[in-house]
Amino acid sequence: MSKLSIIVPVYFNADTIILLYEDLKSKILTKLGDYEIIFVDDGSGDNSWEVMNQIRERDANVKLVKLSKNYGEHSAVLAGLMHCTGDCAVVKQADLVEPAELILEMKESWKKGNKVVLAVRADRDDSFIEKLFANMYYAIVRKFIMSTMPKGGFDCYLIDRQVIEVLRLLDEKNSALTLQVLWVGFKRDMIYFHRGAREIGESKWTLSKKVKLVLDSMMSFSYFPVRFMSGVGVTFFGASIIWAIVVIFQRLFTNVKVEGWTSLMVMLLCSSGLIMLMLGILGEYVWRALDSSRNRPPFIVDEVVGDEKERHESN
Repeated sequence: MSKLSIIVPVYFNADTIILLYEDLKSKILTKLGDYEIIFVDDGSGDNSWEVMNQIRERDANVKLVKLSKNYGEHSAVLAGLMHCTGDCAVVKQADLVEPAELILEMKESWKKGNKVVLAVRADRDDSFIEKLFANMYYAIVRKFIMSTMPKGGFDCYLIDRQVIEVLRLLDEKNSALTLQVLWVGFKRDMIYFHRGAREIGESKWTLSKKVKLVLDSMMSFSYFPVRFMSGVGVTFFGASIIWAIVVIFQRLFTNVKVEGWTSLMVMLLCSSGLIMLMLGILGEYVWRALDSSRNRPPFIVDEVVGDEKERHESN
């Protein structure tokens, strides 16, 4: 019988993870057969770890992984994949916005031979600002980064053991795991669902994290920033040639007085700003190359509870 791993990244979710477990238990756990649930504490500052241990006491199929600090959802999910033992794994959010029944649908699709099954948002009940950012992000991804990204995007997905091993080998930092899932290929299926609004707790998905996600996605999977710099350079070079021809024509063949200081200062300020922008983009690449060359792990595990392999190795 196939085994399913359910990976749940946890970050300040003490108020929802028991409700999440109860929801899974009442709706799908008895129908899964062999399963494991892996809660990954991504440096939560609340009592999430204590609540997770309470769940572990109630269900021996629950494993707990505690990271040494907050590394971000990408690293938390990767830590869960490193410790899972299932033939396939589902990544599930802890905020109760995705129906538990999706896991059963994804597993049935996996049984048909699909190694990647995406739970795509057909619609969502978020606030206007959250919808706006999500729509902008996925529009950018589809246009400039990866055209295979579903229009509604996804956070919940199932991947086969073969895909898990590939993601473990990639071991990338400052990247987007959902884009890695699309990048690796394999036979894929999509299941659409209506994403509900978060009713308990507040999202920790801050503006700075959203901006970092856009930068990580762009820098890791697209040539667009480099091509953008080249395009701007060519555009300004062409504009300067045209402007020079216009100025020379006015000076030689017309009575128009060529004003120099104002136009010069405007061009100087504009050019300086563009140079700083280009240096900033290059700096993003240089920093990512440096971060990768240092070979620091994407996460550090502080404690593991319920992992038989870890317990055996420690003995």
